[in-house]
Amino acid sequence: MLLLRATFAFLALPTLVAGVMPALLAQGMPIERKMIVPGSALLTIGGVLLLWCVRDFFVSGRGTLAPWDPPKHLVVVGLYRFTRNPMYVAVMTVVLGWCLLYRSVWLMLYGLVLTVRFNLRVRWHEEPWLQRQFGLESEAYASRTGRWFPRLRPRLKKLSLT
Repeated sequence: MLLLRATFAFLALPTLVAGVMPALLAQGMPIERKMIVPGSALLTIGGVLLLWCVRDFFVSGRGTLAPWDPPKHLVVVGLYRFTRNPMYVAVMTVVLGWCLLYRSVWLMLYGLVLTVRFNLRVRWHEEPWLQRQFGLESEAYASRTGRWFPRLRPRLKKLSLT
């Protein structure tokens, strides 16, 4: 049953946002030949990252990416070790791939609107919900993991002279 719910959520949300909508916006536009390789690479990388995140929500979180069926456990494995929102980063990577393939102002505007909406959703809805749901575990995770990009910090331990 969980697999069916996770599949439906994947088709209803990122497939629509990162696949169907960009395809509709690009309908009738020619592909920019010089951008086939980099655009396709970003589409592929974003798609793989997205599937990885969905898998982690399913396996580790015991839930789906959908707001109506969220994970039961805080997901801090896989790509979530590096950033708190790799699924949104993956979706934006796919949309950037579309932008390169078609060099479309409409796709770029769509990507910009998505970026703003994702940021607002994370800050005003998801982070407060995680705080309520997972409390101190969520706080500790947020303090050590960047919202969008990995935090750069030294990995070397201090040397002891004694």
